[in-house]
Amino acid sequence: MTDFIVYQLYRAIGFVLGLLPLGLVVRVGRLIGFCGYFIAGKYRGIALRNLAIAFPEQSPAELRALARRHFTTLIGNLFAAEKIGRLSRDDVKNIVTIEGREVIDSLIAEKRGIVALVSHIGNWELLSQIWPVVFPCPGGSVYQQLGNGHIDAHVRRTRGRLGLALFERKEGFTQAMDMLRKGGAVGVLFDQHAGDAGVWCPLFGRLASTTSLPAMLALRTKAALVPLAMHTDGAGKWKLVIGEPVVPCATEPGAVTAQLNLALERQIRSQPADWFWVHNRWKTPKPEFLLTNYKRGISYATPEPPKLKPFRMLIRSSNWLGDAVMTVPALLAIKRGRPDAHITVLTPAKLADVYRQIPEVDEIIAVEAPTGKGLMRKIRGLFHVFTVAREVKRRAPFEVAILFPNSVRTAIEVWLAGVPRRVGYPGHSPRSRLLNQVFREKPRKKKDGPAPAPVHQVNHYLRLAKFIGADVKLDQEIVELAPPLPVEAGRSSIRIAVCPGAEYGPAKRWLPERFAEVMCAAAKVHEIEWHLVGTAKDRPVAEEIERHASLPGVRNSCGQTSLQELIELLKTCRALVTNDTGTMHLAALLGLRTVSIFGSTEPVLTGPLGRGHIVIRRQVECSPCFLRECPIDFRCMKSVESAEVTEALLSVIGGGNR
Repeated sequence: MTDFIVYQLYRAIGFVLGLLPLGLVVRVGRLIGFCGYFIAGKYRGIALRNLAIAFPEQSPAELRALARRHFTTLIGNLFAAEKIGRLSRDDVKNIVTIEGREVIDSLIAEKRGIVALVSHIGNWELLSQIWPVVFPCPGGSVYQQLGNGHIDAHVRRTRGRLGLALFERKEGFTQAMDMLRKGGAVGVLFDQHAGDAGVWCPLFGRLASTTSLPAMLALRTKAALVPLAMHTDGAGKWKLVIGEPVVPCATEPGAVTAQLNLALERQIRSQPADWFWVHNRWKTPKPEFLLTNYKRGISYATPEPPKLKPFRMLIRSSNWLGDAVMTVPALLAIKRGRPDAHITVLTPAKLADVYRQIPEVDEIIAVEAPTGKGLMRKIRGLFHVFTVAREVKRRAPFEVAILFPNSVRTAIEVWLAGVPRRVGYPGHSPRSRLLNQVFREKPRKKKDGPAPAPVHQVNHYLRLAKFIGADVKLDQEIVELAPPLPVEAGRSSIRIAVCPGAEYGPAKRWLPERFAEVMCAAAKVHEIEWHLVGTAKDRPVAEEIERHASLPGVRNSCGQTSLQELIELLKTCRALVTNDTGTMHLAALLGLRTVSIFGSTEPVLTGPLGRGHIVIRRQVECSPCFLRECPIDFRCMKSVESAEVTEALLSVIGGGNR
């Protein structure tokens, strides 16, 4: 019923327009289009975004002026199309001038089929009226049914009233190919977003899903590919511009489709206000906006990939060092997901140096965390959200934001910043309403069987990357981060770092005296330069180790190094002896091998990533408890003897010095 009412309203408007002179119809449409620019905020935004992609060299004022001209031209042409559908053949012929007619005449003389490349330029509906009037060959058009059946039937009658044949897409293309093989012409609209079925090709340097139908029809039937554009040429006047045939650069439809986009660019640039800018041409697909899994993939018109405009992705970092490192495999998979990927990491300033070690990160937004305690910290945290959002908004516009943390605050940041696609786990209830692409994991329990074995925390982030289209393998036992650091020659001693603290709490800290025992035992075998590393909170523990070890040349750097200085130090070390800490994960990121002592936590979940690491853990009846402090006798850590840690360290050290 609603469709019928809409149809009657549509016909009533058409009836009124039919009573007016064509020039007046166009002018009325232009006036309404001018007003529509200011009223239709959603479509104005789409047009301005598209124009900024196509013409980045133009100023915002120039783009707004172009968008206003587009709105007036578009609505003027749409109103005119309804009037033109009632004109006689002679009247239709009189309102169109033709440029490049000799191209079509030559192909007709050769009895060669013509795939007419039709785009939403100017008064594209007029093409269906003018072709049967001026060209002496059979003509048809591939047509996709409209949602409103009543309007669809009316549009079909109008398009076909002067003799144009219509081939509906869902019925296949056999009839269209028969017409092409017999020397006829078939028009195909090819400039709209083609969804999952399209081939991804550059358009104005930005990847866009494009139908490969024109290329496929031409390659199969040996027809010529001829660009057509019905440009606006005044109030009630239009000019049909016929371009030179596009000579296929390959026998593969994808590459030819990329060629057609180049031809479309030339048409649009000649008269920019005429194209249909209010269509979301560079649409970000959902959920997989990474392009590795699309069946038709990415194609270019040249053997070497052209320089693409960046697809800007904002990745919100975790707030803890270890968690941040465990997101790196997902970050790398996201970067590999599309050739135009530009990765910006939004991170607490204290972790910025971690991401500077990763070449795949293109840009870093480092923000200071709010300071203070209690209520004051919460108040500052509220203002901090606005500060972060303002900083994100100040940078180049982002297409998507991918949130690794589960907090509501991180979702508010990117929502306030106006990032159009916001992706993440649902988290707490308010958070999911701030996201517009939520990844809800399916329960991993199997029916009528035991629950599957736990997998590493890195898979939590990899699953999110897979959800948006990254090519990743989940639940692997080993995820490589970096190759082993090379061994430096010319040093008389071996440099080893020891990290005896743990930010989470004392339940993760091995006994200081046993660290000292390991150091003393290893020093009897090798000449070792020891470096105690950690935060200022770890310094008392490090000093206790120094007292127990009584070794010359032990350097206590706890609380005295920045993160970047710690990174540079670890790069010079042969190994790290550590508790389950962020420093352990940082060492793995750098390619440094570790000997890690686990007690209250589970190495299957949070062990160091990569090969060559040794994890020592004694399973007791209460482990893993994941508590900050041991409520009983610390048996999980006390059961780890210094001798086995020493043996593990010596095996990691091997021969040679660094």
